[in-house]
Amino acid sequence: MEILQPTDTYQTDVKKRIQYFRTIRFYKKIIKIVFSAASLAKKGIYSDEEWIKSSVDVLNALESVGCIFDIRGRNNFFNIQGPCVFIGNHMSTLETFVLPCVIHPFKKITFIVKESLLNYPVFKHVMRARKPIAVTRTNPREDFRRVIKEGTSKLKNNISIVVFPQTTRANHFDEKEFNSIGIKLAKKANVPVVPIALKTDAWGTGRLVKDFGPIDPQKTVYFKFGLPISAQEVQKNPKRAHQQVVNFIKKQLNNWITLEQNKKC
Repeated sequence: MEILQPTDTYQTDVKKRIQYFRTIRFYKKIIKIVFSAASLAKKGIYSDEEWIKSSVDVLNALESVGCIFDIRGRNNFFNIQGPCVFIGNHMSTLETFVLPCVIHPFKKITFIVKESLLNYPVFKHVMRARKPIAVTRTNPREDFRRVIKEGTSKLKNNISIVVFPQTTRANHFDEKEFNSIGIKLAKKANVPVVPIALKTDAWGTGRLVKDFGPIDPQKTVYFKFGLPISAQEVQKNPKRAHQQVVNFIKKQLNNWITLEQNKKC
């Protein structure tokens, strides 16, 4: 599949579209994907390759119900020697499912996730198999200690870390809620940072279950990877490095909002 090729960009073939019962069709596919992955994970055989396959299957499921992906800037991490810290905004469940097939074939990753996901019915088996860094979101001091300790260990073992510094997912970007834990981890481990801007509100927030909201193919899914911030830059001025990430995300989100508004005119 094209997403697994070492190309800078990936864009959906717009011919892949279904016009009816999109949300129902999508979640039928998601349930099948998650149960299959969980079955492998319980057997201890949910490998890197299987994780990538599951991620591709989710991307395909979204495209099959009309979602269009616009992914750019992958060359910005292809050319990095060794691991890095990816820092991005967190808008929906979509990025957690799809980023593995975008990044992991070329640079091994794991995520910093809420500890509660490790106890989520069925999905917990998948999450535990990927050995993420789990944080409570209720004890900042303990979370910081765990991220630094486990994060530096994984980075030393050539596993890059994906960090969503916001306290919760949000359709808007509030830099006051965007902490600097990713920069602090990169500084401690002496590795580069790659900013990620994400617009993934095509996967909505559910009223009863937050992770299972409506699918809206009218909203294009955008991923963009920014220019890397070198380990030297992070060491020299971590505050400036953090602001570079914030500015990149704000600029891309504003550009995409303007682009989507122009499409409606």
